[in-house]
Amino acid sequence: MFRLIVFDLDGTLVDSRRDLADATNALLVSCGAAALPEARIGRMVGDGAATLVARALAASGVEPPADALERFLAIYNRRLLNHTRPYPGMADALTALGSRARLAVLTNKPIAATREILAGLDLARHFPEEAVLGGDGPFPRKPDPAGLLHLVEQADVPAAATLLVGDSVIDWRTARAAATGICIARYGFGFDEFPIADLRADDWTIDAPAELLNCIN
Repeated sequence: MFRLIVFDLDGTLVDSRRDLADATNALLVSCGAAALPEARIGRMVGDGAATLVARALAASGVEPPADALERFLAIYNRRLLNHTRPYPGMADALTALGSRARLAVLTNKPIAATREILAGLDLARHFPEEAVLGGDGPFPRKPDPAGLLHLVEQADVPAAATLLVGDSVIDWRTARAAATGICIARYGFGFDEFPIADLRADDWTIDAPAELLNCIN
């Protein structure tokens, strides 16, 4: 059914919420603010690091320092793999899916951090290097569909034969704009504020990575 499967990273391939929250809170504390709950920070993730930092500082009532983003990235890049792990069953699911379809990654996370996480968790082997796109590359960040459409063209498959797997409304909007299929990972931390009522009958949802196999059988 689907010949290209494109994955979001945070909240879809890997559970990175604690490391993102720890880095965000380290920044907040350094700015004189109190730490925020991990779950609350998780709901701020998805639009890129700059937006995460802006949201966290605004939620804490802190005037953003000029170097807030650079400070956050320096903190986070030292702890990318402290607690971040693939979701249970993800490695096996990728192995099975890779024998039936092309695989790619489309994330709003910076590409260097993305590649370090994929390599450090032994997930990079499932994705060709050119099929991994980050939020600081040549294409606008999601929900702009340009990156997804590039992956579709690169794989030489129709958009209708492409499935974007993500956990947030950002991923859902990206797939809609590109006219691809969408599968929402309800296990991801980006799903907390997903507008369930907007899902269409042909949208896929999963509660575990292994269920992805049902999408291409």
